[in-house]
Parts: sequence; C-alpha cells; structure tokens
Amino acid sequence: MKTISGTDPQVIAPVSDAGSDFAPKGVSLPDYVYGRLREDIFDMRLLPGDQITETEIAAYFNVSRTPVREALQRLQGDGLMQGYVRGGWEVVPIDFKRFEDLYELRKLIEIHAISKLCAGPASAIDTALIEQQKAIWCVPPSERLSDGRKVAMLDEKFHLALVRAAGNLEMASTFERLTDRIRIVRRLDFIYGDCVQSTYDEHVAILAQIGAHGAADAVKLMTAHIEDGHVDVTQITLHRLHSARASAGAERLAYVQVKVMR
Repeated sequence: MKTISGTDPQVIAPVSDAGSDFAPKGVSLPDYVYGRLREDIFDMRLLPGDQITETEIAAYFNVSRTPVREALQRLQGDGLMQGYVRGGWEVVPIDFKRFEDLYELRKLIEIHAISKLCAGPASAIDTALIEQQKAIWCVPPSERLSDGRKVAMLDEKFHLALVRAAGNLEMASTFERLTDRIRIVRRLDFIYGDCVQSTYDEHVAILAQIGAHGAADAVKLMTAHIEDGHVDVTQITLHRLHSARASAGAERLAYVQVKVMR
C-alpha cells in the first residue's frame, strides 16, 4: 500500500483490542486502516449503503480519528465512500450505469492499444512487457494458478501491461485509474465465478494474435473478453449483494453499528 502523499507517516504500534491482526511493521496508520476498509468493501463485508462513523472505526482499530479520516478521504477519492457531517460516512451504493460507462471506456482504450500493438513497428511498442505476459499466461495447464484472487491481480496486470506496451503513458495512467474503479466488481468473477481457466485461454489467444499482427482477430477477441466479463460480473455482483444482505444480520462488522443522521 502507498503512503499518502504530503503526510508524515504515523507508524502503527501493536494494538490489543482492534478485533484484527496487527498491521505489518512500518505500515502507516492511514495506509493500514485504508487497506482494511477497502478489503471489507471489496469482499462485501461492508455493503453499499452501510453507514459508519470515524469514532467507531477509530475505536475498532484502536487509533485516533486523524488516520481514520485520512483513510476515509482516500476511499472517497476512490469513489467507494461518501462523507456527511459530524464524522459520518456511507459506502457508496453500486451504480451499475457507472460501471457500464467505465467498461465502455475500458473497451475503447484496450481496443486502441491492441490495434496499435498489432499494427505498429516493434520500435514503437514495449516488447519486453509483452514477453513478460507470455511468460505468465502461456504456460502448460499443469502450471496454471487456480487461486482466484491471485489470478485476478495477474489479470489486472495483463491488461495494464498491454496498454502500457502501446506507448501512450497518459492513456496508461487513465487506464490504471479506471482499473481501480472497477476492481470492486471485476474481482468477484475470479473469486465467486468460474473464469480462471477461460481467462488463461483468452489471454493466450490474444497474445498469439498480437504476435502474429492479427489486428482484426485480436480486437475481436479482446472485445468479447471484456464484454463477456462485464455481463458475468454484473450477474455475480447482484447475486453477491443479495446473499450478503441476507446474511448481514449474523455477520455484521463490529464498527457498523450506527445510522448517520444526514
């Protein structure tokens, strides 16, 4: 996790009653709280619409409100939280129209990158990035990973590597921010869906077409890869939300205890 720019890291000390494991040595308080809350949101332990306060979170992690506020402000910048008065915060409800727009932008960027990788001279692209991805994905079935969380991270790096390899750094920066925005739904397909093996197959096919300069086929493969993934994550997200809400009463996080008056 990154240290917040412009702040002096407050190195966390061991806690005794935070209801969680100790933070790694040297990790700042804002980073630690940010990472834990972010994971709770991504894993749907903290649900869209859940309301929390800085005071409750600070008590849960046994820290002051200052690092908690910094962590929540970062989550707000990520589009995951929204703040109210008197230290109250709410998990942003999932906006499927927003994700549809983000996936459309993702497709535009990746199709452009794929076309450039297939058509451009080798001197215009970062071939080392492509070769690194081949080493990860073009492996025998027996060497493929099965852990959905690990494959989800590798999948993000695969798509970002292709965009970076095309050479437009501003586009790559935009794509990295976009990837961060859709992670909350995108990773669900790897954890709760059945896409790990198909992801390997589709990445191998895309890399093969890039190597063969088959722009039309590469674009077709990438388009189907993104669109099919969007359909799957939408269905899984709806199902997970329903399941999470049904079991929320028994599995409520300790710091989700209040309703904030707006």
